[in-house]
Amino acid sequence: MAKVDLAARIPNNVDLSSDRRLQRALEDWQPRFFDWWMEMGPEGFQADQVYLRTAIDVGRDGWAHFDHVRMPEYRWGIFLAPAEEGRVIPCGDHFGQPAWQKVPGEYRNMLRRIIVTQADTEPASVEQQRLLGQTAPSLYDLRNLFQVNVEEGRHLWAMVYLLHTYFGRDGREEAEDLLRRRSGNPDSPRILGTFNEPVEDWLSFFMFTTFTDRDGKFQLLALAESGFDPLSRTTRFMLTEEAHHMFVGETGVGRVIERTADLMNELKTEDPDAIRAHGGIDLPTIQRYLNRWFSSSINLFGGEQSSNAAHYFAAGLKGRYKELERFEDHVALDAAYELPTVVGDEVRREQIPLRNAMNEILRDDYVGDCEFVVDRWNRTLEKAGRPERLTLPHRRFNRDMGIYSGRPFDPEGRPIAPEVWEAQRDRWLPTRADVDFVRSLMQPELRVGRIAGWIAPPRKGINGNDFAWEYVRFDKSSAGVKLGAEPSRTG
Repeated sequence: MAKVDLAARIPNNVDLSSDRRLQRALEDWQPRFFDWWMEMGPEGFQADQVYLRTAIDVGRDGWAHFDHVRMPEYRWGIFLAPAEEGRVIPCGDHFGQPAWQKVPGEYRNMLRRIIVTQADTEPASVEQQRLLGQTAPSLYDLRNLFQVNVEEGRHLWAMVYLLHTYFGRDGREEAEDLLRRRSGNPDSPRILGTFNEPVEDWLSFFMFTTFTDRDGKFQLLALAESGFDPLSRTTRFMLTEEAHHMFVGETGVGRVIERTADLMNELKTEDPDAIRAHGGIDLPTIQRYLNRWFSSSINLFGGEQSSNAAHYFAAGLKGRYKELERFEDHVALDAAYELPTVVGDEVRREQIPLRNAMNEILRDDYVGDCEFVVDRWNRTLEKAGRPERLTLPHRRFNRDMGIYSGRPFDPEGRPIAPEVWEAQRDRWLPTRADVDFVRSLMQPELRVGRIAGWIAPPRKGINGNDFAWEYVRFDKSSAGVKLGAEPSRTG
């Protein structure tokens, strides 16, 4: 495996300099990427120095290097995990054959579609979050937002490298389109619906990085099983960075819950209006945000019965989570999956071919992982002596994809009449008033060691530093404006 070339215009460990044609094509794409970043990346902070983690190697001790750097100077690069000698295709009709190092011609279009769909999510989330820095609750959180953003940019580079290297002119055109589409743009939206939804406040950001980035984790885990070895190696390294995104989300929501629980105990009340009046986010509102982002994110797995998923598995392009470790049958031709379906008000179980259920199998693992997250949030309430608990809604709730779309279910997954849904909707999903209230709390607190009143400080800082540390060093020309707000409280 090539060593990491950090001095190159595009840092990489794929020996890019040995392929001058590819190098020129990627260097031609690079200024377009910078133009996109300056237009659609974090607004108002490009001149500031941010304490960022940058990959300088793919080994255990080298992939996380910390330093203050301006985001436009971040070393976006191309990094693949080390190759596994003798690796074979882990699933499907080609199970056991040597993993592909080049794109198999019969699967070219299918594989390109997989890569483009994954790639499109990376710049989309940067676009969704571009204004959040202006309302950050602390320097610690501001830095974490920007770390997520620059890593999403690096993940885009990872996918663009595959498109340029293995798909010729088609791949180059797809790479251009990745910079042309815009999140929420009615004329040129992002491919997947969740990535066109606005992320208007930090509670949404924390829910997004908890649930939507967790979908990304499971999609990457499935692609890490791909028989196309360059895709597998690319996504395996991406997973090391994706873990931080979910950490930001899960601990962020946990800190909101901790602050709310403290307020409830201080005020000796569970009344949402009283919590709001004292600058906290009440638990019913947190639950509604949870319901919204979980149900939106679970749609990203696709339909419960999917011919596309069956084809991807059969071709060996996308496997199940930990395919070789968890399963004995890697061909899945004769097995079945028991899928709950709804007929009238009755839930029935239908046997479907296992290959057609690959989306649902991955969704099962995702739901289980999300349940663990909510359990951890509830332990925060338990530790505070609170009896209230948050719940994960059923996967049938609020769906607009798959067999459950187009009809209403309550958060427990029970079929309900449309008029019941309309009557109860505002109890289950955020209202405009909820969003407006949460946004009203989003006042920036960017002084060292200070934090907004609606969230608790973290237990510890980053890379051995305290919470009260200068995670972002503001450019002198803008520091006065950014630090002009009255401080809220110490962390």
